[in-house]
Amino acid sequence: MSVDIRAGKPKLPPRWFIRLARSVHRGLYRAFRGRVLWRPRADRWGTLRLSTTGRRTGQQRSVIVAYLEDGPSLFTLAMNGWVEGEPAWWLNLQAHPDTAVDLVGGRRLVRGRTATGDERSRLWARWREIEANLDAHAALRSSETAGVVLEPRPAG
Repeated sequence: MSVDIRAGKPKLPPRWFIRLARSVHRGLYRAFRGRVLWRPRADRWGTLRLSTTGRRTGQQRSVIVAYLEDGPSLFTLAMNGWVEGEPAWWLNLQAHPDTAVDLVGGRRLVRGRTATGDERSRLWARWREIEANLDAHAALRSSETAGVVLEPRPAG
């Protein structure tokens, strides 16, 4: 992804703030029993709660992530606060792709996979329409930010 040099390097909050925000999100989710999630709109992403199975421990983990809808599928970015390294939820999802997400309308069973090729380009462009600094933030990482598609799967 190219970056417009004139835009300058984007400002990110300190790492401690990003970690604190994640903890606050989880606490708010529990305190308000999921009512802190919202649906995406034409000009804004939504939030969902993604549950994964730990790749080493086998324990259930959950994280709140931003997403966009793409037909029946959901799309998110494995960005780890735009710092180096892959987020743990993405590593867990690669090891155990069948999982569930909690949305405003309830729980949905999904299968996670990497968006590739034209699909990735199309979905990245959609996210760029909402986040003007997307390419500049992605340039802060030395590796490509994975686009993650969460496809519906049947129960069982």
